[in-house]
Amino acid sequence: MGFPVGYTELLLPKLFLQILSLLSFLRKLISALFHYLGLQHFLEPDTINHHPLHPQFQSVSALLIREILPVVRFQEVADPAEESCAVCLYEFQGDDEIRRLRNCRHIFHRRCLDRWMGYEQRTCPLCRTPLIPYDMQACFNQSLWDASAIPEFS
Repeated sequence: MGFPVGYTELLLPKLFLQILSLLSFLRKLISALFHYLGLQHFLEPDTINHHPLHPQFQSVSALLIREILPVVRFQEVADPAEESCAVCLYEFQGDDEIRRLRNCRHIFHRRCLDRWMGYEQRTCPLCRTPLIPYDMQACFNQSLWDASAIPEFS
């Protein structure tokens, strides 16, 4: 015989989907109207304060790592192992700002690696080697401790 099906089970989902479709159409219509009138900035969310590269949102460790990893131009790299950035997949140009990791020697665009670190990543995007050189780990930990403003017990 099968399961009994009432009319409300068939009618309610269809009505719900039609309402969602209508709301979606209205949203697109209002968006197009605002774009036509040049008022699209009212529809865009304020994402600058929530972006990982915004100064208020950056963690102390990401800022310290950026200080440790110098920025150079691609043309200044003597023996580039890579011809393209493994994060964005664009080829390096002569005047691109890059960061070379000291542990694994991989190179990335500065903005790509900074964005990677902004998401609390502390390893190479390609091989997962720690970003902090082994010989600088103790110094980095001390700098991080000092920046945390937690008093030491003597």
